[in-house]
Amino acid sequence: MTEERVQKIMAQAGIASRRKCEEIIEQKRVTVNGQIATLGMKADVSRDDIRVDGTRLQTPETFDYIMLNKPRGVISDEDVGGNWPAAREMIPIEGRLYPVGRLDVQSEGLLLFTNDGDLAHKLTHPRYEHPKVYRVLVCGNPPEKTIDAWRRGITLDGKRTLPCTINRLQKTKDGTWLEITLKEGRKRQIRRVASVLEHPALSIERTAIGPLKLGNLPSGGWRRLTEEEVSALKKTLKQSRPPQKKQRRPPPQSNRRRKPGGPKKRT
Repeated sequence: MTEERVQKIMAQAGIASRRKCEEIIEQKRVTVNGQIATLGMKADVSRDDIRVDGTRLQTPETFDYIMLNKPRGVISDEDVGGNWPAAREMIPIEGRLYPVGRLDVQSEGLLLFTNDGDLAHKLTHPRYEHPKVYRVLVCGNPPEKTIDAWRRGITLDGKRTLPCTINRLQKTKDGTWLEITLKEGRKRQIRRVASVLEHPALSIERTAIGPLKLGNLPSGGWRRLTEEEVSALKKTLKQSRPPQKKQRRPPPQSNRRRKPGGPKKRT
């Protein structure tokens, strides 16, 4: 095998997402052949002794891809404080599985679990801009100019959100149902934007991630992805390319021509 960055090898082994693996390396919990690993270090898992917290890394022979319909009142990741049940506990399968993206405690819907770190990285990294669809109930009946402002982007923490797609679904006595498609996933983004626009979100359900659809999976239910779903997901990831960074143009050169011999000396 060829050498790869240690954080990528860790993610492929199902330790955690690539970002989380980078944090673990920065915490000096990883060694390669007895030496503390650093970010950017490369290794060959078939040749080198890579250890996390003293346990040697083993690349899984097969990957698992699990869809869970997360209910409200369940946390996506581990709850350090122990205040909420964890979504992982709802999947009775042994081995490492971690969520691809997250839903806040009071949100529900499609949550993907896997031990395929490379796939998880490409699905969650904002530069790949994979669409995620949400069904959202907001207070009141927001006027079209408010919806248009949401579509164009709202400034959060000094940075404008990416343009998104919003369709009105239904007006009820409780509020207005919207279908929102995002290509980024800032923390509690939908709730925060809805609050800024003075139409707080009452209910948020994620119904799709890329080509994956929640369908009629009941709340709290889980299932393995079909071969067709895994193939469609990998095909989407293969076709996607991160946007190229814009290169700065060199400053315009002056059209003035210097006279031969350079500037005249004062006498």
